[in-house]
Amino acid sequence: MKKAIIIGGGVAGMQTALRLAELGIEPLVLEKEAEAGGKLRGWHALFPSFTPAEEVLGELRRRIEEKKIRIRTRSEVRSIAPDSVTLADGTTLSCDAVVLATGFTLFDAAIKEEYGYGLYDNVFTSADIERMFNEGRVACADGRAPRRIAFLHCVGSRDEKVCQQHCSRVCCITGVKQAMEMKRLFPEADVFNFYMDIRMFGPGYEEMYREAQQRCNVHFVRGRISEAAPTLDGRIQIKAEDTLTGRPLRMSVDMLILLVGMRANDDNATLNSDLSRAPSGFFAPRDHFLGNIRSSVPGIFFAGTVTAPKNIGETLNEATAAADAVAEYLKA
Repeated sequence: MKKAIIIGGGVAGMQTALRLAELGIEPLVLEKEAEAGGKLRGWHALFPSFTPAEEVLGELRRRIEEKKIRIRTRSEVRSIAPDSVTLADGTTLSCDAVVLATGFTLFDAAIKEEYGYGLYDNVFTSADIERMFNEGRVACADGRAPRRIAFLHCVGSRDEKVCQQHCSRVCCITGVKQAMEMKRLFPEADVFNFYMDIRMFGPGYEEMYREAQQRCNVHFVRGRISEAAPTLDGRIQIKAEDTLTGRPLRMSVDMLILLVGMRANDDNATLNSDLSRAPSGFFAPRDHFLGNIRSSVPGIFFAGTVTAPKNIGETLNEATAAADAVAEYLKA
């Protein structure tokens, strides 16, 4: 039986392995963390349906267990070739093809010092808020319920100053989703979204955006926050400009939430020198149309956000396509 190694045990890696098993190819998933599941393990609900993330992840895990697919955790990869993978401990594993499904890294909001993440209380990231949703405890640093909440879009996306010129695609809809969830938790709170452009590219996204405004009364302000500073009473004062009216704006909020974008993994540059990378640092597929899951090296394939920001649905679909491409390659 032909064997394929999938590097990365997130949703892309798990779905790739499931499809390979269906096609009669033996998959082995290598995951550097102690547990498979990737970023989805930290998410609460998925847009636009508010489906619990655990439902999707739980079903993938159930299928993996049912198929008896091997997932080798705490396995960090040092180098790859079409017929082998070498781990950080020097172990070399042989295979017939490799699928890279190593995903992305969340932008470190502390780099944008002007927003005070890690410096001031009550400045959070979108990932922090998802964790709070999962824990069932959303509150200000001192435990009180927020009365005014501000979301800031594009933190670590479309920003030349931090060498992140690409759009992370899912931040806008994440901001809409989280704003709606905040209104459900705190109906009397004022919720603001500060944005450069609202990009609602997916099915149901535009409808969700309209619902946030019309039913949930979420306020959308076109303008970027330039500065955030703590106040004596423990709140955060923000300065911005409403670019639609051309007027400066200043307000105090109880919570400032930074919608952090996706960036390429740092080890993309060192994993394999023969693989092409885009200017963004993500791996570059052979082409964007007929070879978007094939790398520049025959026998090495891509699945999911290793090549660009994507949502969960796109990632799962691409993982299936990558597995099909592996099967086609192994038949040649």
